[in-house]
Amino acid sequence: MKTILEMRGITKLYGKAAAVDGVNFDLMEGEVHAVLGENGAGKSTLTKMMAGVVHPNSGEILFEDAPIQIKSPAEAVRIGIAMVFQETSLVPSMTVAQNLFLGNEKFFNRIRGVNITAQQFMQSLSFDVDPTQMVSSLGAAKKQMVEIARAMLLDARVVVFDEPTATLTPEEKRHFFDLVKTLKSHGVAVIFISHALEEALEISDRITILRDGKHVVTDKTENFNRDRIIQAMVGRELTEELYNAKKTVARPAGERILSIQNLRAAGVVKNNSLSVFKGQVTGIFGLVGSGRTETFKVVSGAIKRNYRNGGEVFLHGKAVRYLVPAPSVQDGVAYITEDRKVEGFFETMSIKANIFLGLLTKGKSARFWLKKSEMDQVGDQWVKSLQVRAVTQNAEVIELSGGNQQKVVIAKSLVQDPDLVIFDEPTRGVDVGAIAEIHEIINRLADEGKAVVVISSYLPEVMQLSDRLLVARQGKVVEEFSPLDATEEKLMYAAVH
Repeated sequence: MKTILEMRGITKLYGKAAAVDGVNFDLMEGEVHAVLGENGAGKSTLTKMMAGVVHPNSGEILFEDAPIQIKSPAEAVRIGIAMVFQETSLVPSMTVAQNLFLGNEKFFNRIRGVNITAQQFMQSLSFDVDPTQMVSSLGAAKKQMVEIARAMLLDARVVVFDEPTATLTPEEKRHFFDLVKTLKSHGVAVIFISHALEEALEISDRITILRDGKHVVTDKTENFNRDRIIQAMVGRELTEELYNAKKTVARPAGERILSIQNLRAAGVVKNNSLSVFKGQVTGIFGLVGSGRTETFKVVSGAIKRNYRNGGEVFLHGKAVRYLVPAPSVQDGVAYITEDRKVEGFFETMSIKANIFLGLLTKGKSARFWLKKSEMDQVGDQWVKSLQVRAVTQNAEVIELSGGNQQKVVIAKSLVQDPDLVIFDEPTRGVDVGAIAEIHEIINRLADEGKAVVVISSYLPEVMQLSDRLLVARQGKVVEEFSPLDATEEKLMYAAVH
């Protein structure tokens, strides 16, 4: 096969620290090339240099054997390189159709014609998204579908997917894999960045692994297995598989912290009832649209339950109705969002400032005088506790890898010392090393007597972490399982039947 893209000795510095350090990389026509590594390994930075989002300090990029300088994303698109980012880059105040054709509009546009074209194109990809819907009203999974569709419309020679399946259901993932195979059959080269190692082994032709900004190995996929990948990623063997250990002991239920009765909200939650207890991890499993996230957004005050016949929420036995999140935080509720970029942090503020804001939110009175030394002390404590890794000490959160951004969001909530901690998809877009660290945090909180809720669409994760397993379907909890005798088959059957 012919080499379409090559990078030679590419280095990207932030201050004196190298995010990418002298990396060599090549991409063939019509191949799927997976790029793997822990958070902070340099995967996204490497591909963003291909897409013109960031610029290398040294090294050379060649496209079809000709040296090029990619000064902007628009120039990358003109060359034939399109990127679907890990965090969506859509315009929330525009419709799906408008986002699809943004930057490629005709001189005269008829809204109806644009919507019809968008509808036909989305259907050709088997993506069930209404082109007239505002992007701000879409969930994370459907936003990702729009991102993928927009890249497809560009008719690119090279397409970079950064964590494309993190928010997709199993059925949507199958559609995506079929789409990648179609691109490959047309000679399009695909770069696939993912923390789901099984997906990389299934879909790719070659795998490149980075560690600490350096190239470790590139080889044919057939020469890799999960153990070899993990060892190359982390530089050591993991003594235990993350999800293979069968849970043998479940923590007993303590005091009832949260009780939800006949909750209705957002047209999605329908007569939902459940309880959460102190000193336990309560796992919530369900497919997209099952009402799991919306239920706990009501608890945290992020969305409102129905005014009439909306049900009741009891916290520590007291009836509560939060119209905004602040009172829930003051009452000891922490909700750690599934969409960290939109809802989880202030991207242009520093790590320490984000964490300290979480502490200020817990306060019941306004503070007009803030001490930088206090902010530094609190920030340093939580950065060390959760092992947040940054290129520089004063890095903005937007500069961090996805997993380290997630740790900042967790720290911003835990600094409030909550009684009830709700994790919504806590390890989405997080590498194997960071997954183990986040799982350790969750278990430690339960051992300390906190009431912990874990909402996850990944069955092995929710089965391993939970002391009680609740399955949601069509807006309410339909079954409860003990993790000691639950199986993936039982949970999935309850979620879909």
